[in-house]
Amino acid sequence: MEMQNDFDRLLFFEHARKTAEDAYAQDPLDADNLLKWGGALLELAQFQSVPDSKKMMLDGITKLEESLLINPKKHEAIWYLGNAHTSYAFLTPDQDVANESFEKAVVYFQQAVDEDPDNELYRKSLEVSSKAPELHLQIHKHGGLDQLEMGAAPASAASTSSSAKSSKKKKSSDLTYDICGWVILAVGIVAWIGFAKSQMPPPPPTQ
Repeated sequence: MEMQNDFDRLLFFEHARKTAEDAYAQDPLDADNLLKWGGALLELAQFQSVPDSKKMMLDGITKLEESLLINPKKHEAIWYLGNAHTSYAFLTPDQDVANESFEKAVVYFQQAVDEDPDNELYRKSLEVSSKAPELHLQIHKHGGLDQLEMGAAPASAASTSSSAKSSKKKKSSDLTYDICGWVILAVGIVAWIGFAKSQMPPPPPTQ
């Protein structure tokens, strides 16, 4: 069921990307369309290998920046840029290089809050962004994102020392909590999906 949901999401965002690309050919100055195109690329990046994912994220960042050139006050694009730079940083093992992306993300999240101060998601994004560099360090210390789920299992495995088991379990729990706290920012995608669906024709029927 989960694989089917992932496949459906892949089809949806690929359709969104293609629709936005076609619309761009007709009107390259449509900031909303560029926002949808950039957002679709960021979503599709989740289904790629790390090198391809980073490349697609950079492409998405370019589209979002283009949207801001047309409408500098478009806080949705500003917020997406914060998320894009954060995601890119987590895929970058080098801490110094990753920190550069994290710093950009903080600037964008602050700008999004400045443009829409009552937006709880923006405020939460800015708050959690301060934890991102430390979380990045923990993740890559455990072998990177690919090893995260694998690394969580031994922490809950049986141990000859109950205190050691408790300590390991707590570290794993804390790390998972922080990651969930960050990933929950993606709930903003839900609003974008609703907006995108209302702005595009339905995908062609599957054969």
